[in-house]
Amino acid sequence: MFTERTLDDDVAQVREQHAPEALVLDCAENFETLPSAQAEELLLVTDSIDPATYPEEWLPSDAPTVLRRYAGGELTVGMPGDGSVAWTTQTDPPVVICKPLLEQTPDAFASFLVAEALVEVGLGEPEQFLGFFEEQYRAFAEASRELLSPVETYQVAAACYDAYLGLQTRETFAAWDGPLFEAWLDAGERLTPRIDDLPSAMAQRRTSFADAAELACNAVKHAGELPAPFEALNAAVYLEYGPEYAVQWIERTADALVDAEGTG
Repeated sequence: MFTERTLDDDVAQVREQHAPEALVLDCAENFETLPSAQAEELLLVTDSIDPATYPEEWLPSDAPTVLRRYAGGELTVGMPGDGSVAWTTQTDPPVVICKPLLEQTPDAFASFLVAEALVEVGLGEPEQFLGFFEEQYRAFAEASRELLSPVETYQVAAACYDAYLGLQTRETFAAWDGPLFEAWLDAGERLTPRIDDLPSAMAQRRTSFADAAELACNAVKHAGELPAPFEALNAAVYLEYGPEYAVQWIERTADALVDAEGTG
């Protein structure tokens, strides 16, 4: 199920600098969340597994099943929205898992995605947004209830956490040179037209708020400008106040969008 991935020199150097103990593995199957039996096969290549657990009271009553399973005692590796590379610190050592889907990605960008995961592992931050929000996730969900479904709330919370990580990683990416820097820069340039189109796409209902949040927050790591209301997540003050800031942001944003729909 899992085999060690051969890293090119640039990615190997990133691992040495940011997460020297991490294993980078190829997975035989694509997944959003690994079935528990397959996830436990990580014991064959790691020293131990310590599943993440979080208090039930952190979750709203209508939280998606996958989030409830992650918060419980069942080993849950990978979540919707992780993309073609996932990482977990529920193992010792931590692992970065590359899905077969990654092979459909151009080599340079695939290397960047693996390097990005290694940098994120090295931050020492939670692997999923629930560990970031903690008990504040209930407030986040309650504030967005009139605007978003439970699944969309999950999507936007994950996007907010992606922005929080991006604020921390983008200086690292900008300091690189060679192919990894070029892949990071190219990805940002490709995102720019889509970001610029977001206001009209949302106004014309070609893009949902949740999808727009996912796209905009993914762009934070590229250090470009974002349109309202997402520019508020592209600010150093977010790093200072963390989940409290994100809850205040969704409160203001949801109120404004619900009011606009009511008068539109």
